[in-house]
Amino acid sequence: MDLNKFFKAKSIAIVGVSKTPGKVGHVIFRNLIDAHYKGELYVVNPNAKEILGYKSYKKVQDIKKPIDLVAIAVPAVLVLKVLQDCQKAKVKNVIIVTSGFRETGNEQLENKLRNFLIHNRMNAIGVNCLGVLDTYTNVDTLFLPRFRLKRPKKGGIAFITQSGAVGSTILDLASKNNYGFSKFVSYGNATQVDEADIIEYLANDKQTKVICMYIEGVVDGKKFMRIASKASKKKPILVLKGGTSKEGHKATISHTGSLAGNEKIYNGVFKQTGIIQVETLEDMFDYARLLEKSMKPKGKRIQVITNGGGFGIITTDALVKNGLELATLSKDSERILKKNFPPIAQIQNPLDVLGDATTDRYKLSIETFLYDKNIDIILVIALLQTPLITVEIVDTITELNSLNKKPIIVVSTGGDFTEVLRNSLEENGVPTFVFPENSARAIKALVDYNSN
Repeated sequence: MDLNKFFKAKSIAIVGVSKTPGKVGHVIFRNLIDAHYKGELYVVNPNAKEILGYKSYKKVQDIKKPIDLVAIAVPAVLVLKVLQDCQKAKVKNVIIVTSGFRETGNEQLENKLRNFLIHNRMNAIGVNCLGVLDTYTNVDTLFLPRFRLKRPKKGGIAFITQSGAVGSTILDLASKNNYGFSKFVSYGNATQVDEADIIEYLANDKQTKVICMYIEGVVDGKKFMRIASKASKKKPILVLKGGTSKEGHKATISHTGSLAGNEKIYNGVFKQTGIIQVETLEDMFDYARLLEKSMKPKGKRIQVITNGGGFGIITTDALVKNGLELATLSKDSERILKKNFPPIAQIQNPLDVLGDATTDRYKLSIETFLYDKNIDIILVIALLQTPLITVEIVDTITELNSLNKKPIIVVSTGGDFTEVLRNSLEENGVPTFVFPENSARAIKALVDYNSN
């Protein structure tokens, strides 16, 4: 199934664009304008002559120009009529944001839509969805205003979601936290295009490095397993499964009308297909950021550097709890550090560079460990409240990370000053965390994915 036109459409028509700013069709139209979408835009509303300076057509057929994608935002009872119009206009790709189908008990109408789409070989994302966002082409069919929901910057994380609400809040949070997204897809009821089709497309998308998913159930189990197994070998797939509790299971049926299935079955499917299952949305994006930015580690031996002894202990506990190993320093590393460190320093793992640590002391430690064959990953704890560490630590760690010798991960806990430097590291491609426990779980995901 070719989904390319959903993300790289050179012409888009929006059906159901009202002159009223708050209406769904109007918001989609406005978002495409505000996103500086470069393709052709067409408005379809039989009761208007023009909207925001654009000519309004009575129906899609009247446009008389090739249309790559149609976004449909009309009441449920009118959707089939619009699809018939699209078919006559030779449109092959539609996004149906309209709700009021299977999720509300109206299975008959949704089945009619599905049969029509299949019979006419049309691809449809939806029904009951938010739509799609591509940060590289500025295709934005989401019906939430850009001033209320900021869009994330360009990056390598793709997010697929069955729930529009989960998706919209994640996008907003991702933008605030400066995460980089490639694509976002809210697919709702999966009437015709399902989650497996989207995974297959993203697995071959050059801009996507990591695929994240929130699902409540899958449409076709065998198809999902076949496609996910192939896709997970190309790039990491992270899944948060909704409806794992008895009460949550019931809620999914009334949400998108999906077949939630038994939790243990899904757990088994994820393991068999190489999918990384996460417990929380926070973990999902911790893992995704690390998998997106980090190079492949050779093993699970971690060297910790810290300027706070207590943080070293907390980090050690977290690493061990997650099945990771503390590396044993080589004799050469010990010799270099003993020669250059104060006599009171204990050359071990975790390596405590002491409270009077300077940027140069961090540089020497990281540099030494990059060439130590006993170490697979370097975890740097930099508590930036101490006065002798300068802001140049950002450049130092960035430069050493760019050598691509082994993964370098930073934990830096603190307030505004720390946050500024941590954000600078992230922008320069260094994965950072606020808390050691989060970093340990993410490192486990990195190690587990690359050991398969």
